[in-house]
Amino acid sequence: MPDTYDRLIALLEGVPYKLIDHAPDGTTETVSALRGHPVAQAAKCIILLVKPDKRTTKYVLAVVPGDRRVDLAAIKRLYAAKYVGFADAATAERLARTVPGTVLPFSLDPELELIADPAVVAEPELYFNAARLDRSVMISGPDYQALARPRVEPITPR
Repeated sequence: MPDTYDRLIALLEGVPYKLIDHAPDGTTETVSALRGHPVAQAAKCIILLVKPDKRTTKYVLAVVPGDRRVDLAAIKRLYAAKYVGFADAATAERLARTVPGTVLPFSLDPELELIADPAVVAEPELYFNAARLDRSVMISGPDYQALARPRVEPITPR
């Protein structure tokens, strides 16, 4: 989805960032090795379905360090939800405006609430696929936070 890539590049204008070309891959561990950084510096992006009650559905983009997993119980507590699970692939692609493995740590859809773990925004060098399997971005965690304006909460297991 080229328009998502173009939107990302426009969003990054005005902050220091680096583009990194690499072999196509969307797996956090593999692409971190291709980019040459520790997995902890990768932004892993997961789209979740959150149900505060039976009639209400919210979607959340959870961003966690690449070497951690999202704590669904923590998300459940934060949203006082009855249920939290992973969004189906079609919904995730529609909301992220890109394919799995290339989900950006930015919300480009008003239906998608963005939440990031504190370790993500504290990272001096944060890496993620640039809405493409063959290109990534490196940006500082503080610059990411200033651009994306995520809700920052601990959302990984302690």
